[in-house]
Amino acid sequence: MPALSTGSGSDTGLYELLAALPAQLQPHVDSQEDLTFLWDMFGEKSLHSLVKALLSVHDTVAQKNYDPVLPPMPEDIDDEEDSVKIIRLVKNREPLGATIKKDEQTGAIIVARIMRGGAADRSGLIHVGDELREVNGIPVEDKRPEEIIQILAQSQGAITFKIIPGSKEETPSKEGKMFIKALFDYNPNEDKAIPCKEAGLSFKKGDILQIMSQDDATWWQAKHEADANPRAGLIPSKHFQERRLALRRPEILVQPLKVSNRKSSGFRKSFRLSRKDKKTNKSMYECKKSDQYDTADVPTYEEVTPYRRQTNEKYRLVVLVGPVGVGLNELKRKLLISDTQHYGVTVPHTTRARRSQESDGVEYIFISKHLFETDVQNNKFIEYGEYKNNYYGTSIDSVRSVLAKNKVCLLDVQPHTVKHLRTLEFKPYVIFIKPPSIERLRETRKNAKIISSRDDQGAAKPFTEEDFQEMIKSAQIMESQYGHLFDKIIINDDLTVAFNELKTTFDKLETETHWVPVSWLHS
Repeated sequence: MPALSTGSGSDTGLYELLAALPAQLQPHVDSQEDLTFLWDMFGEKSLHSLVKALLSVHDTVAQKNYDPVLPPMPEDIDDEEDSVKIIRLVKNREPLGATIKKDEQTGAIIVARIMRGGAADRSGLIHVGDELREVNGIPVEDKRPEEIIQILAQSQGAITFKIIPGSKEETPSKEGKMFIKALFDYNPNEDKAIPCKEAGLSFKKGDILQIMSQDDATWWQAKHEADANPRAGLIPSKHFQERRLALRRPEILVQPLKVSNRKSSGFRKSFRLSRKDKKTNKSMYECKKSDQYDTADVPTYEEVTPYRRQTNEKYRLVVLVGPVGVGLNELKRKLLISDTQHYGVTVPHTTRARRSQESDGVEYIFISKHLFETDVQNNKFIEYGEYKNNYYGTSIDSVRSVLAKNKVCLLDVQPHTVKHLRTLEFKPYVIFIKPPSIERLRETRKNAKIISSRDDQGAAKPFTEEDFQEMIKSAQIMESQYGHLFDKIIINDDLTVAFNELKTTFDKLETETHWVPVSWLHS
């Protein structure tokens, strides 16, 4: 097809071309009526005029030069500064995306880091190690970094820099593909150590962050996962944060969790909801490694990756944690009743004698004291304890047995046990059942009862003020020490509301993608 032009003498060619179009389109037209319409339309003088005007505009636009007009080079550059660079960046309301520092020996203002995705990074013109001489014509040699930052903060639109390129060659960083789960809250405005508060990135415990750069051993660059803004912010590195937290860690965090300070304390009722032994509500459980509590484990970040359960995989183990009296067993019972084919619980081991109404493998798995102690030595128990000279324990195999039946295993344990269950095999999802305020406890539990072991009868007794105080305190300690291991927190204010939230959580767990530790999928 000949090229169209609006130059002189080309009108005849344009009209002929438009008139010939219906004939070329004829094989694709279904009816004579449509073909007649096309002949009439392409023969219209008004269409010819419109096409001619359009082509005229095209020619005008195509002949213009749209290259940017750079500012003239300053005339006052020293002859010796043959390597000076004059850079103009357009900065809107976003930060420039670079931090600066003063060289202690020379006093020069040096670019300390370039934030990934920021204006400076996108320009590709400013690099780490460059020496800053002027900003918008203002010399900066005699200024403090804070004063320069203030100049930059107040500048909008185009900013002109005079820079002496640094001699250090930067190694190109790869785009960050590492994701981490934050295990603590962070606010850069409250961090005295951060080199530039404005460049810091705030986050909350549980947030997923994408690491964009680890070039600095002390300050990483990161952004919130799925954040459309490409600009990174500063966060303390894992090593730096661990060192800081370890130095100021409260002494309470290295003590084993004590749920009850009462002298009279029974054994925790956490085995089977149907068991008739009611003399068990206070914790005497000890994890096999509780006396070796990891004082070096300081929660900072955990590298994670997306995971979604496949239909042929076993269900993830669901671990429920909560203080005595919070209603954890009631919630577990409601879940079991809602679908007995889908949910299951473990059968505990014990060394006590079987009672007449009990069946081996139903209420308990009854074994000898010698065999129990052998299994303890072989680390076969998740938790175990002793009550009235009898051992009780939850074995690892009992969890495997439930999962092998293609059921969701509901397991409630003491929180210090959770970390030992966080393996590739179980992929546990940890739910913390938290009490409401003490005022709500007094209001909602005034007619409720708690299983008490203060006497040999193990009767159910009304909650006391001491029970409420203990529940709140215990929950606070649990969350303080082990909150970084919790995937979900459900406040049991109203049992029905809490159950519905729990059920929704289970449905999402089985159908949606979740972030899990990298080690679970790449062991």
